[in-house]
Amino acid sequence: MSLDFAFLDSGTGGLPYMGYLKEACPCASCLYLADTKNFPYGEKTPGQVVAAATQAVELVLSRFNPRAFVLACNTMSVTALPHLRERFPQVKFIGTVPAIKVAAARTRNKVVGLLATEATVCHPYTRRLMEDFAAGCRVVSRGDGQLIRFIEEHLLSQDRELYLEAARPAVEFFLERGADTIVLGCTHFLHIAQEIQLLAGKQVLVVDSREGVIRQALRIRSQSAPEACQEPAAAPTIDSDAAPGPGFFVSQLTSPQVAAYYQQLCHQFSIPWGGLLE
Repeated sequence: MSLDFAFLDSGTGGLPYMGYLKEACPCASCLYLADTKNFPYGEKTPGQVVAAATQAVELVLSRFNPRAFVLACNTMSVTALPHLRERFPQVKFIGTVPAIKVAAARTRNKVVGLLATEATVCHPYTRRLMEDFAAGCRVVSRGDGQLIRFIEEHLLSQDRELYLEAARPAVEFFLERGADTIVLGCTHFLHIAQEIQLLAGKQVLVVDSREGVIRQALRIRSQSAPEACQEPAAAPTIDSDAAPGPGFFVSQLTSPQVAAYYQQLCHQFSIPWGGLLE
């Protein structure tokens, strides 16, 4: 089955990216694969991440023919993107990497905070981003796998007070170190971006890479689909009507309760539930 995009992440972190694209181009057909079998990527070795990402791509290609893959995961992108492009030369891949360039251009005091997974924080690719685009800044990094797990497990609750309490230690970490700009370097954090901004205050800018990633994805689509929708002008929310496409899949279901959780999640975000992709 042909479709426009396949979004990949180890969990639900990439949903805001898919939602951003759907708002910008409602006619786009999208599949989302949460690689629950290998969640979380941020706590795995580089070799394990490459192997998991390769298996996820193969799983999608066994049943679908997307125009492009959006790697809606910073850890997957900084670790596995070169390998995936070499392993699948016929496939177009769009990576998601921390918006350090954007943050460095917009910080006022030259202190930038990077909130990501440990794997992304420590990866040489991230270090190169700092050297290339933030050489004049002090980048303060925090790997927060605990917060990522919290978001994955509590996304259904939509409890703002619960989200604020969970995000508070990370935000205070950056405020204590003087950061006036915080980069959301894991896609999961976009689910609580408003809470992070509220805690940080108006004097702190919170940035992510959605705009650049989706602009590139739509550029690729327009090359093969002249009727492609326009690029996004502003960040949308993800609770809009579902766009055409197969919907949300997972690579592993460990219990009926887990299946029910993801079904509820799909209902909440108006995304078709695809079930187990195997």
